[in-house]
Amino acid sequence: MDRYGTKTIFDNITTDRLVVRPAELGDERAIYSYRSNFAENKYQGWFPDSVEEVREHIKTNISQNIDVTDMWLQFAIIISENKLIGDIGVNLSADKMQAEVGCTLDKAFQGKGYATEALGAMIDYLFLTLKKHRITASIDPRNTASIRMVERLGFKKEAHFRESLFIRGEWVDDVIYAILEKEWVNSKDKPRY
Repeated sequence: MDRYGTKTIFDNITTDRLVVRPAELGDERAIYSYRSNFAENKYQGWFPDSVEEVREHIKTNISQNIDVTDMWLQFAIIISENKLIGDIGVNLSADKMQAEVGCTLDKAFQGKGYATEALGAMIDYLFLTLKKHRITASIDPRNTASIRMVERLGFKKEAHFRESLFIRGEWVDDVIYAILEKEWVNSKDKPRY
């Protein structure tokens, strides 16, 4: 328990079709295979240059304590037969009451509802178990699939920052979506896991 009385040891999240667990050593090749594909992930901020870079990121983030600040923690999205198909990143604010989330899925598994299911389950965990107040997502406005996904989950658009991020040699816009804990809990339409 942390100072807010919240659980800080991460238990794997299980949905009908998925398991979401901390990324671990041994996941680096699978993560690199889809994360390094610039054409398929052109709106993502992290393109690892090597399997070793992914391994080092995992080593840095290996911790069963999810309530840490100032670092992106990666969680693997697993389907049957222990196949890693994507990841969710979580970054907590300095006061630990807010979180930013992001999700990347292997192209072969997109369009099947896996990202929505995994992200919805993580949001449930952040709000209901860790008692976070607000969750945000930072999205390139050209990434319409991600925008549709967070809107399906109940996120509301809060801001559009023009040419506010310099990524891979170009200035890009950034759109911020957010949802409050009370909105998530009171939503009749939110997915149940």
